[in-house]
Amino acid sequence: MNKNLQTVFNYHQTTKHSQQRYARSLGYMDWQTQPNPFRSYNGAESFLLPLALENSTLPYHLLDSDLPSAPLLKESLSQLLQFSMAIAAWKVSGESSWAVRCNASSGNLHPTETYLILPPTLEEQKNKTSVFHYTAKNHGLEILSSFDTGFWDTLPKGSFLMGLSGISWREAWKYGERAFRYVNLDAGHAWQSINVSSKMLGWKVTPLSNVSDSDIATLLGLNQEKRFFEREHADMLFVVSPEVVDNALSIESLLGDVPLAFDGIANKLSPTMENWEIIAEVENATSVMQVAQKNVAKSKVTPEPTQESKKVIMQRRSIHVMDKVRSVITKDEFHTLLAGCANSLDGKENAAHLAIFVHRVTGYESGIYILVRNERDKVALQEQMFTAFKWEECEFDGLYLLDERDAMVTSQTISCSQEIASDGAFSLGMLCNFSEQLNTYGAHRYKELYWECGAIGQQLYLDATSMGLSGTGIGCFLDDMMHSVLGLESNEFQVLYHFTVGRGYVDSRIQTQVAYEER
Repeated sequence: MNKNLQTVFNYHQTTKHSQQRYARSLGYMDWQTQPNPFRSYNGAESFLLPLALENSTLPYHLLDSDLPSAPLLKESLSQLLQFSMAIAAWKVSGESSWAVRCNASSGNLHPTETYLILPPTLEEQKNKTSVFHYTAKNHGLEILSSFDTGFWDTLPKGSFLMGLSGISWREAWKYGERAFRYVNLDAGHAWQSINVSSKMLGWKVTPLSNVSDSDIATLLGLNQEKRFFEREHADMLFVVSPEVVDNALSIESLLGDVPLAFDGIANKLSPTMENWEIIAEVENATSVMQVAQKNVAKSKVTPEPTQESKKVIMQRRSIHVMDKVRSVITKDEFHTLLAGCANSLDGKENAAHLAIFVHRVTGYESGIYILVRNERDKVALQEQMFTAFKWEECEFDGLYLLDERDAMVTSQTISCSQEIASDGAFSLGMLCNFSEQLNTYGAHRYKELYWECGAIGQQLYLDATSMGLSGTGIGCFLDDMMHSVLGLESNEFQVLYHFTVGRGYVDSRIQTQVAYEER
């Protein structure tokens, strides 16, 4: 086993929560060093984007239809960003206020930053290709670099690039050494947010599978260390286009044209930082891509008619308290939620399966179920799990009843004793093909597994919201207790994320204010 894989396996084992101990963190909130949730580049030229709230959008259930593509304009770019990475609302309680964004985030800490690389499109570019940073606080763009390149001749007209990066310190401030997990879950949330927002414009999002983290860092200026106080690491690079493009597209000519120095110095997010050496080690270990994953065909899902897409996106929230009485859902609602995430969300082969604790679903007995999202793993799951499990086929394709019993106490205990895991309609753990994937594809695959789970979580958030339900991602869970409940003893399968769906209480003490109202 190579050193990078050893680092990943060690990190994952070390940062597991258990009944004996939680993963290491400061153990308290150091409010003096709380990171700024908004990145900006001092000295960079900036401008505001027009707000897109008045734009008409399709009903949410039609987003997987074949739609005509919007032209590449400032207005369409604004809509893409506003309904994926922007502030959805401000919450106010007493003298405190905080922003809620369209993309979900662990602890609402938002480690993910967004960048655009545009062909000459906007008047601010002065007929140059430009690298932009998106400023969510004011819904604007900062120009970091402008240059000439012939790269765009290799893509359909109206195409551009979009990059995501992560700032682990934003999560480590609260969660300590487990933070790297949450940074990558949030990258998955952001990815799916961009996918959904792009569909509203008829645009296709293609993750580039053969581009290294170091090349993404070069393209976004993240390798210019003197411009940063906190480390910001590269994650993903997409082509956004009216057409599906080859995910093996070469960006060599673009890299050759990008200037060595960018404009703007990144703002300092905290006066000081706590150094978590284990996070730096796993960041370095997962930064090298070994083998790109193959594509698979994507299946379409047609849910029931719903409200306008933008309303669903803007209303998405993480609920902290579930209403047990009101959290009963129908079999059809359950199936619709499963359908939204059963197939590949990114065009890649699924690695995550859903181990589900059903509590309050009409037509389903309480118990433990599993949604197998890739038939390839079914035999291995059956061999690894308890032999007493039934594996009884359900009405929904790929869903199996494992054990019929009341699992409310079990699910709550596993989710760090959080009642939201037992008081909703159901909760679940995303169980990933783990050691085989890492050994086959390399250490970088560790991040990608979390991205897949984050994308599933964001889809569940949106689908639940579209149906008048509530969802909450659960990052605090007892890893190996979950494995024990399923009979898993090796690391061939590991649970990476938990989620719960039901109907939540709305805290009337917290007021909601419209985002960007000052504009």
